[in-house]
Amino acid sequence: MYIVRHRTLFFWITGLLLVVALAAIVIWGLPLSIDFTGGSMEQVAYPAGRPSLSAIEQQVQNASVGPATVRLQGSNQVNIETGTLTPPEHVALLNALNASASSTATTTAIGATELSFTSVGPALGAQFTSKALWALLAVILAIMIYIAFVFRKVSKPVPSWGYGITVVAMLAIDIIVPTGFYAILCHFTGAQVDSLFVVALLALLGYCVNDVIVIFDRVREHLKNNEKMNIKEPFEDTIGKSIDETMTRSINTGLTVVLALLALIILGAPSTQNFAIVILVGVAAGTFSSIARSAPLLIPLAHWIGKE
Repeated sequence: MYIVRHRTLFFWITGLLLVVALAAIVIWGLPLSIDFTGGSMEQVAYPAGRPSLSAIEQQVQNASVGPATVRLQGSNQVNIETGTLTPPEHVALLNALNASASSTATTTAIGATELSFTSVGPALGAQFTSKALWALLAVILAIMIYIAFVFRKVSKPVPSWGYGITVVAMLAIDIIVPTGFYAILCHFTGAQVDSLFVVALLALLGYCVNDVIVIFDRVREHLKNNEKMNIKEPFEDTIGKSIDETMTRSINTGLTVVLALLALIILGAPSTQNFAIVILVGVAAGTFSSIARSAPLLIPLAHWIGKE
């Protein structure tokens, strides 16, 4: 019952997290990768020693491939983003990078080794952006309809659509918080929003709604049992009892996922680290949301509707 009695405190914590996340998004923005904007990305490694950043930038400029962004990654890798490159421009860029290695690296340097090359046209990037937004909206709408259908026989003190609206509100928070964290991460590390980021958000939608449904289902069971047994119980007590009965399950589930994600962040490939970090933050936010925000939000909703 602690959560219900102190729900105002948890609502204020939620508001603070939202303000910080939205401020980070507005102030620093979300830099989009070539998956959304179009362009080419060249990832190379220098097995025998990486030249300085300024030397690499100079060689990229000498390759005449247009505006480019050079980012150091790890101890010996470099990511280079440019406009969409033609095959001759791609070859010219590789030649320039190898010239950089032979002229600026140590005497044992053997040059730059291409790890990957990705090229996305502007039209394809715009199409991917549109599909990503529609996918997020479609998942949220489907979840809201599903919740309203499942709880269609529960109408007091909150109608079935109230559960669906509450779930959508919680999912919006569970998406905004990790997105704001990622905006901070992008600002300080140079990370970008790519297709894996969208996949992480979609995965979080499925995970977070699962926890919320477990608690809401317990609320539904108590309401139906109270009606069957003609038990007059305050709605706040029903919510508090449902949270207490499912809290251990929610925390244990969240901890097991967090441990797996920590292993992926520490031991996994660099290409999946940001993906794992986003899900880690989202799982933490989702676990807090399911316990401290989702069901307690039904209480003011019941007062507002006036059916309690």
